Amino acid sequence: MNKNKRVPTSAELNILNVLWRIQPATVRTLHEHISETQKIGYTTVLKMLQIMHEKGLVTRDESTRAHVYSATNSVEQTQSSLLSDIVNKAFGGSRFDLVMRALGDKASSEEISEIRTLLDSLEKNNK
Repeated sequence: MNKNKRVPTSAELNILNVLWRIQPATVRTLHEHISETQKIGYTTVLKMLQIMHEKGLVTRDESTRAHVYSATNSVEQTQSSLLSDIVNKAFGGSRFDLVMRALGDKASSEEISEIRTLLDSLEKNNK
């Protein structure tokens, strides 16, 4: 499986969000940070990291007694994988449908203006 195409589950994403902020980190350090906002056992964090390592979502440095984990992909790479997954699964591959659903009628004038500027920039770069 292509590393950039791995899509983490919600629970894995919770761990990755902490890991991106503090990496590299041991299981204990991750558990302490995650426990600040949610009730989760140390062994649960350990097991999740083991699974994430098998899936290639994290790397593990085993050179010390306490294994040290780091995210394999950046936040941006993971966001791209998640977005591609949802576009394909929920919108039949249509980015247009995704944007229309995301904007709906809730976009402010300021947001629309910023999106228009972004679209103009993307269009110039594609020429």
